[in-house]
Amino acid sequence: MKLPTHFLTLRTALAVLAGAALAGCGGGSTVESTPTGSMEGTRLLSTATSTYIPQSRSTATTNNTDSTAAAIVTDLRFESTTAVVQANVPVTFGQVFAPGHLSTTASLAGRLDNGAMVPLQLNVKALHADGSVRHAVISAVLPSLGAHEVRTMSLIRTAAAAETTGSVTPLLNAGFTASVNATIGGVRYTASANDLIKNTTPTTWLNGSTVNEWHVSAPLKNSAGVTHPHLSARFAVRWYDAIKKARVDVVVENNWAYEAAPQNFTYDAEVLVGGNAVYTKPAMTHYHHARWRKVFWWNGAAPEINVKHNTSYLIGTRAVPNYDQSLSIPNSALDALKAEWTGAKTEPMGVGLATPLMPMTGGRRDIGLLPGWTATYLLSMDQRARDVTLGTADLSGSWSSHYRDKQTGYPVSLVDYPYMTILGRPGDTWNSAAKRSEAFPACAAADLCVTPNKHDVSHQPNLAYVPYLLTGDYYYLEELQFWGMWSAFSSNPHYRGFEKGLLNAEQVRGQAWGLRTLAEAAYITPDAHPLKSHFTGIVDANLDWYNTRYAADAATSNALGFITNGYAIVYDNGTGVGPWQDDFFTSAVGHTAELGFTKAADLLKFKIKFPIERMVGEGACWIGASEYTMKVRDSSTSPLYTTISQVYAATSTKFTSSPCGSATMASLLGLKVGEMSGYPSAATGYPANLQPALAYAADAGGAAGAQAWHQFEQRASKPNYALAPQFAIKPR
Repeated sequence: MKLPTHFLTLRTALAVLAGAALAGCGGGSTVESTPTGSMEGTRLLSTATSTYIPQSRSTATTNNTDSTAAAIVTDLRFESTTAVVQANVPVTFGQVFAPGHLSTTASLAGRLDNGAMVPLQLNVKALHADGSVRHAVISAVLPSLGAHEVRTMSLIRTAAAAETTGSVTPLLNAGFTASVNATIGGVRYTASANDLIKNTTPTTWLNGSTVNEWHVSAPLKNSAGVTHPHLSARFAVRWYDAIKKARVDVVVENNWAYEAAPQNFTYDAEVLVGGNAVYTKPAMTHYHHARWRKVFWWNGAAPEINVKHNTSYLIGTRAVPNYDQSLSIPNSALDALKAEWTGAKTEPMGVGLATPLMPMTGGRRDIGLLPGWTATYLLSMDQRARDVTLGTADLSGSWSSHYRDKQTGYPVSLVDYPYMTILGRPGDTWNSAAKRSEAFPACAAADLCVTPNKHDVSHQPNLAYVPYLLTGDYYYLEELQFWGMWSAFSSNPHYRGFEKGLLNAEQVRGQAWGLRTLAEAAYITPDAHPLKSHFTGIVDANLDWYNTRYAADAATSNALGFITNGYAIVYDNGTGVGPWQDDFFTSAVGHTAELGFTKAADLLKFKIKFPIERMVGEGACWIGASEYTMKVRDSSTSPLYTTISQVYAATSTKFTSSPCGSATMASLLGLKVGEMSGYPSAATGYPANLQPALAYAADAGGAAGAQAWHQFEQRASKPNYALAPQFAIKPR
């Protein structure tokens, strides 16, 4: 089955809106639930006055003494990762833009640090509410790149120019071939990219004079033309016509949502490009509702290049949190990542550096708004961190969380199947309006669906968002969509409000990570994609629920700003909450608000009360703000406490029997003077978990928020975030 023609990406030129100084570029939306992307102009500087230097400590800066300085949007660097001189180097990357920085009425060109101009192709994917460009995929062919050379390119606004439309004919005439084979029980099943491109209508992802990318897919077939009921192949072929080279992105899937008898399959896998076997893996066990990916090049070697984005600009767009850019990632940490990237965990059905058993508790580097290695990549732009980040994102397909709709060709959607579920009983899945059961087919046999990779919403890492943001690869976009939809539909349909996909019945940490994933999917999914409105609607429904429950209705709210729904008050016989879980949720709400969802900004005003009160509220002792649990009522049926002093008094007399922060208190708690409770020196400890929540509180909480952050910053013991920066988020 070929991909349905989901959309043709706009091949449109970009430019900055007139007078696009950041002050005044915040865009309000007439639909409150959609991302507005608004931001204070003074908080993001043009690269005319800022550079990024973490780890690599580049001294290259944009030359702003000429008349083009005002036209510079941002810059980036191209780093050769080989000792060989490269000519005609193809490069394609994703770029996110601040609201108001790029309009659809002009274009961009690249200017290298030696003054040479390089034509750029821009494929616009998503717009901000003000009509300016949010995300685009940019392509170029660099004339040359010396051995281990680093070249800086400024992205310069230019006048719009007409663009050509690409054709598959030059690719096919050049002799391109690529295919994938799976041999099961002696029977060989295959799919051919070149046959599909020739005989079907490919879907266009990139289109223009520099590069074209076409997507095709089909079930694997045997020599008799019989299709395999579960295994299918998807190809993304990226053709650079001027240099006659193609990148071949091969994905093999076992993830139809409603195909009978799903199961694991063991087969000999083989990928051929240009008639040569470029990948083989005998006896691969392909788990049910999972997929694997490999990327190769046709008619030449892969370009050895690391695209180093401008970290300051990326963070300034608010597409990613405000990670501490003063951190310098040590070379030893990057070497350790490289050394760890080996073995079975880096092969299909492995999970890279992620934890295969997601429900496993404890401090983990894959838990947070971003995993530790992704935050390391953002702050260093180092190839070693990039390889681990993108490699683990490639392997995010290894969990059995991938359900594709055979009718649409997209990840299955709650809007289309509001009664589908992983956890519900058969009766829970009956859609009376459609007169059908929306239950997924049962596994062929219990032992045929066993997988070592266990996933859940409450410990779900963020694997694909930044990789899509920075590469523009469609595979990563779909990974984000698969995980977002799974987060919404895995629960009982009657508990989640059917197509609303409410997260409120999950553990508090599950509500946090589910909201984060869904918000990012809604924010970055291309505007023309059919699932864009689906994700936006699910995020909107969730924010409506929380705002009704907490922010808008004092009768069902609480004075201290913590979450009470789901599995929130489950500690100490139903009297206590886990502040660290609540902090996860606060940080997810803060991140969602920064993505431009105005309803999240309303919810954030409620949520930041709890971290602020724990730090500087009357009767509070900041030493205990990071306790593992805190009592919030006398019994499981008692009213909630209304003051933070009640919380501290009930949680432990150690916080009330001596002056806060005193040597006596430290002795009672087994701490050093000035340390907070809960593993204060660990980068994944409870004070670290609190930090992002306090950072958002400092930005949105006025004087009280600033005071809480100041108190937090004055503590004596802090983690070394340079080795694990996933919680190293600061106020803007």
